[in-house]
Amino acid sequence: MRTKGLVISTAAALGIGVLSLSTGALAANDSNAGAMDCHMTFTLHGWSAIYKTASGSGTVTCDNGQSMPVTLSAKGGGLSVGKYKIDDGHGAFTDVADMRQVLGTYARASAQAGAGESAHASAMTKGNISLAITGHGTGWDIGVGFSGFTIKAAE
Repeated sequence: MRTKGLVISTAAALGIGVLSLSTGALAANDSNAGAMDCHMTFTLHGWSAIYKTASGSGTVTCDNGQSMPVTLSAKGGGLSVGKYKIDDGHGAFTDVADMRQVLGTYARASAQAGAGESAHASAMTKGNISLAITGHGTGWDIGVGFSGFTIKAAE
């Protein structure tokens, strides 16, 4: 009789443990349940001479069918000099639950060197949202810098 009670108690404890783990896993998945893929195409042009500035425009499109025209700006400093234009820029956002979450200022650090035809790549974050951008363009630049990369809804 005692063995039977021990088996039932152990089975109940294991069942409760498994149930707790599965609800915990479901809760962890709920935080990412609404996540969608969002991408951005853009153009950007700018210059640097210790101070760095750039501006441009683009379109953010998410896999739920929503799209939004945006304006872009980057401002910062560092040890850099140059002038560039990116005509074929692409960006990929991670951990987006609502399209409007892509708006705001992302922190970015960069290093670059190029002349003539050049390629640019950068990764940046804003809270839980990450943005990786790539692009091909023209111009020349050299240096290291830091900046804020801001995305606003176009008016």
